[in-house]
Amino acid sequence: MTDIPAPSRAGLLIFPGITALDMVGPWEVFLRIPGWAPLLIGLDDQPVAADGGLMLTPHATIADCPPLDLLLIPGGGGIDALLADDAVLDFVRAQAASTAHGIASVCTGALLLGAAGLLRGTRATTHWASHDLLAIFGAIPVADRVVVDGRIASGGGVTAGIDIAVALAARIAGPDVAAGIELAIEYAPEPPMGAGRPDMAPPAVLNAVTTAFADRIARRRALAEAAAARFAAG
Repeated sequence: MTDIPAPSRAGLLIFPGITALDMVGPWEVFLRIPGWAPLLIGLDDQPVAADGGLMLTPHATIADCPPLDLLLIPGGGGIDALLADDAVLDFVRAQAASTAHGIASVCTGALLLGAAGLLRGTRATTHWASHDLLAIFGAIPVADRVVVDGRIASGGGVTAGIDIAVALAARIAGPDVAAGIELAIEYAPEPPMGAGRPDMAPPAVLNAVTTAFADRIARRRALAEAAAARFAAG
């Protein structure tokens, strides 16, 4: 009897307050890479509420996670609580060192990579509202939607999760497979308002959204500075 090889595994970290689309977009892409099986990795074995209340059920936990070939860290408001969580940071560091295809982030998931000490001297991106926080972790901020630097790949905010997952699919399975995935999910975005980046948004819209984010970003900056200092001291 011929042994059937185990599928390659893409793990997607989930946690309370995750932005669901950060994870769901890449999930849809990874499902379509031939021979790959995505898994949701929880902090524990309990269902997780995303930031809008959508419930997600983990397949494994950071304590019993099977070997992964790729780990993706989504973002969301809940990422802040993880920046000083030793168990999560140790898990991220271990996966970054052992996964065949490295580690990736979407949106503010990049800040967790920074808190784990993985972005020093590394080109990276994240959501525009948190972009300048990358430098706190010694990263080289790049204003691109997808940035790949060695074993670390990062994507911009929320919807960029699809972009980075397709880019990873091209590296893993080749451009023809990645193009087929784009076609299968009809990924041909035409945003109705055309205001998806700060340089594209009308000034009044940019001001309103920036103001709405201000308190959250101030709190996140303090947490990022504390996490960076804590890692440096360790």
